[in-house]
Amino acid sequence: MFDWIYDADSPLLKVALSIIAIFIVMITITRISGLRTFAKMSSFDFASTIAVGTILGAIILHPEESIVKGAVALSGIIAFQTLFSLLVRKMKWFRSFATNTPLLLMEDGEILYDNLKSANIGKTDLIAKLREANVLEFSEVQAVVLESTGDMSVLHTNENKSLNDDLLEGVRRK
Repeated sequence: MFDWIYDADSPLLKVALSIIAIFIVMITITRISGLRTFAKMSSFDFASTIAVGTILGAIILHPEESIVKGAVALSGIIAFQTLFSLLVRKMKWFRSFATNTPLLLMEDGEILYDNLKSANIGKTDLIAKLREANVLEFSEVQAVVLESTGDMSVLHTNENKSLNDDLLEGVRRK
């Protein structure tokens, strides 16, 4: 009857030890692979982070799973992510094949409705992001970019400054 609160057959000590061991493995892998391990610079990075979390959860919640198996899976995902980011940086054809190009959604205070439509984003979603960025008037907005990660960047000012064109490098306008 009380199995949903505490399972008497549950090896709690093994779960606790699994948590410690798998996090030591994760810290070691992260130190070797670098800071990008959990960065969300691309949709692939985001997917890798989800996969890592899934493996961590599986190892911790299923004590019958081995720490070595989890360590190998984590190492494989991080190694593949590292290879993927290297290929994206070094090979232009791979970058264009494997990553999304940022898309301009708003420019000089004007909403680009065709771009919203092609990105499957509603005007209300865009306006919500403008509110998050503390935009008070559309005229303050110099650009809104849908990044390759799916995040929206809002570039705005209430001063009379112009946007540096380098900030829109690689951004699709249409």
